[in-house]
Amino acid sequence: MSASDTRHDANEFSGKHVLVTGGTKGIGAAIVNRLRCGGATVLATARNIPVDGISERLIQADGATRVGADHIIKTTLDRLGRLDILIHSVGGSSAPGGGALALTDEIWQKEFELNLFSAVRLDRGFLPAMLERRSGVIIHVSSIQRMLPLFEATLGYAAAKAALTNYSKGLSKEVAPHGIRVNSIAPGFTETKAAKALIERLAAQAGTDTAAARQGLMNSLGGIPLGRPNRPEEVAELVAFLASDRASSITGSEYVIDGGNIPTV
Repeated sequence: MSASDTRHDANEFSGKHVLVTGGTKGIGAAIVNRLRCGGATVLATARNIPVDGISERLIQADGATRVGADHIIKTTLDRLGRLDILIHSVGGSSAPGGGALALTDEIWQKEFELNLFSAVRLDRGFLPAMLERRSGVIIHVSSIQRMLPLFEATLGYAAAKAALTNYSKGLSKEVAPHGIRVNSIAPGFTETKAAKALIERLAAQAGTDTAAARQGLMNSLGGIPLGRPNRPEEVAELVAFLASDRASSITGSEYVIDGGNIPTV
């Protein structure tokens, strides 16, 4: 049975109010779908809203900016009244290739705004109410690149994700005594729609098929012992577990989900 075929408890997250950043594509969209299947009321943020999206479930904002973060916080509280679960899935890199010397101050700042400060700002906005209620869950989506940086193109991204993991651990120790759990996950190569499009482009450029292109991409990452990338639904299932009462004693941890890609303990 595949992850997408798994039957979930439709009431597991009943009554829970959830915000997922970057929730219209890839891993974020899978997280949104998984938690809604569990009965949660979920809002998703994105810079661009799909034309077929339900506006009441979406918040259009750039979470990498102070203005965007403020808009997300206000709109979420206006619509939901409170927030029980906050999941930071937004992230990525637009840096050029060329190694460290190709990264200007502006590029470094953009990488950290998107991959670190977006989470810091929203945590700061939602934590006071969680602290008052002595209840809440925060999950940060980091990356295995925090341990395995690719210097050619994503050094800034990797450094920002390493900072996010460090911040997540520190925050967890501060707020755990007040009833709030903070964890992070570190996905490896995950075959989202964007990744599939990349594989198809690589196959076309090399004059080969997608299976060979996929294997070549995995090889470039050092190999995946499981033999395939993650599926978004598998990452979403890990997030759902950590967000649920099944993980009620887990806080301050980071869970790697990468098919065995990271070669060290």
